[in-house]
Amino acid sequence: MENKVIGIRFKEAGKKYYFDPLDFNFDVGDFVVVETVRGLELGQVIEAIKTIEEEELIASLKPIIRKATDKDIEQERKNNEKIPQVMASCSGYVKKHKLEMKLLSAEYTLDHSKLIIYFNAEGRIDFRDLVKDLANEFKVRIELRQVGARDGAKFLGGIGPCGYLLCCNTFLGEFETVSIKMAKNQNLSLNPSNISGLCGKLLCCIRYEDDTYHEYRTQMPKIGSQIKTEDGMCKVLASNIIDRSVKALCKENTIRHYKLEAIEEIQEYDKVNNDNNGNS
Repeated sequence: MENKVIGIRFKEAGKKYYFDPLDFNFDVGDFVVVETVRGLELGQVIEAIKTIEEEELIASLKPIIRKATDKDIEQERKNNEKIPQVMASCSGYVKKHKLEMKLLSAEYTLDHSKLIIYFNAEGRIDFRDLVKDLANEFKVRIELRQVGARDGAKFLGGIGPCGYLLCCNTFLGEFETVSIKMAKNQNLSLNPSNISGLCGKLLCCIRYEDDTYHEYRTQMPKIGSQIKTEDGMCKVLASNIIDRSVKALCKENTIRHYKLEAIEEIQEYDKVNNDNNGNS
């Protein structure tokens, strides 16, 4: 079964969510009012109306309530102007109750009925007294949400080891799985300080090039294999995945470099060993 959907985002580098556009017509860039688990929110259309299969949906579709009015946009602006005061007050209460938590951000729902505060902490936090103090001061429903290290970096932003602004804070909508196997596949140093981001987790950019490295590696001869070149048969000593070249030991113990396209034939290491064992 196909569903008609429209892609909505709530933050500049936030995750994309699908909603039911009903009979509305929207253009990319339009602001809309929707209802989420947090309450009424102002979102922006980032993907035009399209149809997708039922299995592509993570949860049931919620309908778009209406196209945002100037009043809605002005209300959102006023809500955002109050956030610095919220963060300052909340920080004071955190110190008062001696809570081991790092405040990240806060936001009001569009109708100003709920205040959501995001924080990061090592373990579970008893913030009941904190919620009481905040509710008494701001006179709205308070919701505290604990997020992980990656989301914490996304909220705060910063400069990555590459010298650019963090990917998660500028354009990365969703976090994909990054593994130490990917780092090994790219011949990266496995020193945690070299392959970890500001969040302390593996760098997200390791994931970007993994498919290319995987594809190139399947085309490259393995270390120890024999290759046929214009100089005869040589043994592969090392390979450069990005340069698509190998360093090989050739006749008279000479070391030569060959581009992949210059290699006439590849005899894999296992095959060479089996042939030698059969002839012995």
